[in-house]
Amino acid sequence: MKRFALLLLGAVMLASCASQKRVWYLQDARPFTPEQILENGQIRIKPLDRLTIVVNSKDPELAVPFNSATSLASLTGGSSTGAATTLQVRTVDEHGMVEIPVIGKVDCRDKTRSELAGEIARRIVEGGYINDPTVNVQFADMKFSVLGEVARPGRFDITNDRVTLFDALAMAGDLTVYGVRNEVAVAREKDGVRTIEYVDLTSKELFSSPSFYIQQNDVIYVKPNKYKAQSGEISQNRSFYLSLVGTAISVATLVITITNIK
Repeated sequence: MKRFALLLLGAVMLASCASQKRVWYLQDARPFTPEQILENGQIRIKPLDRLTIVVNSKDPELAVPFNSATSLASLTGGSSTGAATTLQVRTVDEHGMVEIPVIGKVDCRDKTRSELAGEIARRIVEGGYINDPTVNVQFADMKFSVLGEVARPGRFDITNDRVTLFDALAMAGDLTVYGVRNEVAVAREKDGVRTIEYVDLTSKELFSSPSFYIQQNDVIYVKPNKYKAQSGEISQNRSFYLSLVGTAISVATLVITITNIK
């Protein structure tokens, strides 16, 4: 009897350890082992992205023509009384070009914010307009979505140039205990093509995946494990049968009532 109790306790402990391991991340990663960081992790500008672009100079008046919807006061930090201070949002066209006053269209396909800013500054200098331009490029409304077995599914803003998959899941409140961690789907659109990659959050191989760094408009989906799926199916079936029983009772009651009337 004592031996049976020990075996039972051991089985419970093993089952408990196995269930805990299912929710661990990076199970095969070794402490203090360097991992190479991907150089292309920054957000890259795509067609139909919306940007705010501000040109500055030591002489603010020279920069005004490049900022058609930005007041001189907003550039110098002075009073904005009687002047518009909102920044104009510029939309990248379907060919990856953005229109900049004075210098015209600038190719920004697959460029980072800093790369586009450098290209605009170079065009301004080469055109002889300003010798000391500084250009600030910001994303106007970059977003991604997280769906499925997370604490707070929804659509979230991208506020940094580099956002990891772990950052995205943290913003959604992390996976629930029912989320499948070794098969998280990341749907992405690029150059008119939609791709879906399944990544394993329990493996360090995640770091080498192109989906480790989030891009604008990505959709992350965490599917439920078999326990949640089964409970959902049972709940759905229970609701169906209860509804069916309720309908049958209503019909029976109606028949009895009609019979009594006759």
